[in-house]
Amino acid sequence: MANTAQAKKRARQAEKSRIRNAGQRSNLRTFIKKVIAAVNTGDKEKAQAAFKTAMPVIDSAVTKGLIHKNKAARSKSRLNEKVRAMA
Repeated sequence: MANTAQAKKRARQAEKSRIRNAGQRSNLRTFIKKVIAAVNTGDKEKAQAAFKTAMPVIDSAVTKGLIHKNKAARSKSRLNEKVRAMA
């Protein structure tokens, strides 16, 4: 356990950010799952709408430092590929 006042404060801050990040990461995964679910149902309009709402969420996760920018680009690319494959 932390001994100094500074270390105790950093431990408190780390716990707060861990909880906040967990919520945001869960939200990110939910939006990605919504796109995949829409693709699986076969409704192209719904899939495109879900993809459009998921893109800003993925981008904001990068800004907040939740995921790396390459992971975001890869996720968006793969989701877009699934949506475009629907014919």
